[in-house]
Order: sequence, then C-alpha cells, then structure tokens
Amino acid sequence: MTPHTRPGERERERERGPGVPEAVPRGVQRLAARLGAETVDRIWIFPPLVSGRRESGLLAVSRYTPGDDPERRVLLALRYQAERTGRGLTLESDLEEHGEAPVDRLPRVMEGVVRRAGSELGDPREVEVGGDPLRLWAFLADFDPELLDPDLLHPGPPDPTMQGAAPPAPATAPEVAG
Repeated sequence: MTPHTRPGERERERERGPGVPEAVPRGVQRLAARLGAETVDRIWIFPPLVSGRRESGLLAVSRYTPGDDPERRVLLALRYQAERTGRGLTLESDLEEHGEAPVDRLPRVMEGVVRRAGSELGDPREVEVGGDPLRLWAFLADFDPELLDPDLLHPGPPDPTMQGAAPPAPATAPEVAG
C-alpha cells in the first residue's frame, strides 16, 4: 500500500486473487435445480467478495408468484461461500425467500440491497430468464463447461440451433409449483 491509498483500497487490495470461478455458474445451476428454470423471472448476480482462492457472493432472484399474478414476483436470495484448495472445491449455499414485490419495484429493491450493503457490494449483473429454460442455458453456456457442476441437470437442453439467439419470452408466466 502506498501513502496515497484512498479509503477502501486497502480492503480491495486484500481481496485480490483468483477467487472461485465455478461459484457463480454452479450457484445458478443450484437455483435452476431447486426452483425450476421455468419459474425464474430474473437473476441479479452481485460482484463476489474475493480473498485469494475464497469467495462469498449473493445471487438475488425474482420468481413468478403462485397463482400466476403477472404484476408480482417472489424475491429470494442465494448466499454462497466457496473455496478452492488442493483438495478440491467447496461450495456452500443458502437460499432464503424474502417476500413479494410488484414487478415495477424490483430495480429499486436491488438498488436498496446495494445501498444497505455499503462498500461490500457493487452493482449487480441482471440476467433476464423470463421463465424460459433456454435463456438460462444460454447464460450458462457462456461459461467454460469445466466450471459447471456435471451432477446438476442443465436448465434446458443445449440446442445448437439456438446458439447466440435469445428465444422469445413465454406469452404468460408459468404456474409455480408449491
């Protein structure tokens, strides 16, 4: 650290490292396996906190509501802790429901998450799934296949004719199984 280091840079210097590149794609796979890709509206991927070969992160999810209300979404958060050692990969995650919100309020909800976290979180990357497993698969297909969990089913079959193309959104939100 130099004498001209700005506030917060010391923490960022400590957090440098390769992290765990498998964490985000495997976290998304876990979401799809647990919730069903057809129930996922959007995923917000917050920048992870990295310390060497460890990282912790947050994936926020909006899910279609039971009863198919097109104006509301159930909000969930998947928090994860991941570590890559000489013995392999450890990835622990916890999925919690945080309530419901109107669709038009979701951007403000995510802004609030960033604001409450202070300097710990940055702006999230938003992935629009729209209840379409192929969209989720297209997102995961951008990762090196070796980063994916081979034990988890993919959210949809990789369709070579769809590479690079976003499938159309479903006409209505799918029903959510209890």
